[in-house]
Amino acid sequence: MSTISVVIPTRNDAWLLAGCLEALARQSRRADEVIVVDNGSTDSTAAVCAAAGVRRIPVDLPGIAAAAACGFDAAASEVIARLDTDSVPPPDWLERVESILAGAGPLAAVTGPGDFYGGTRAARWVGRRVYIAGYFWAIGLLLGHKPLFGSNFALRAGVWERIRGRVHRGLPPVHDDLDISYQLPRR
Repeated sequence: MSTISVVIPTRNDAWLLAGCLEALARQSRRADEVIVVDNGSTDSTAAVCAAAGVRRIPVDLPGIAAAAACGFDAAASEVIARLDTDSVPPPDWLERVESILAGAGPLAAVTGPGDFYGGTRAARWVGRRVYIAGYFWAIGLLLGHKPLFGSNFALRAGVWERIRGRVHRGLPPVHDDLDISYQLPRR
């Protein structure tokens, strides 16, 4: 059995964060720690974190890559799982992450798709079949392997240790999932 930290970068999305944290509280396999990396929020993010009993780390560097990296650095578990603030993971998400990584090698990472909620049925279909499928296809073609998807991925802490010095923390437009995908060690 591994330990799992969940890292959630956020900025001014307290109401979405509350839903994400509620979904994490209903996991069949609970997280050993939940770290919310607050990237300069001016809303009630701190209160939402306090009410949920999760660790909140304020970060002054702008951008999701800097926030995610700070959370990954602070994680104390063998597995680091990553969610977006608006993610609502199914109740067995961490159980499945743990099961998949248990059968994988020491340099493993796992990713999943995202299911869009809200909006129209057509918009949700386009989101999954065009946006996400296109991301996996195009970025996978460029990288030569499947990329990670920021709303839903996990990696072993040892993978993070190997790449943490190469990720781009100071470039706000860079997305952590794409940067980490690029930095992943080849087998």
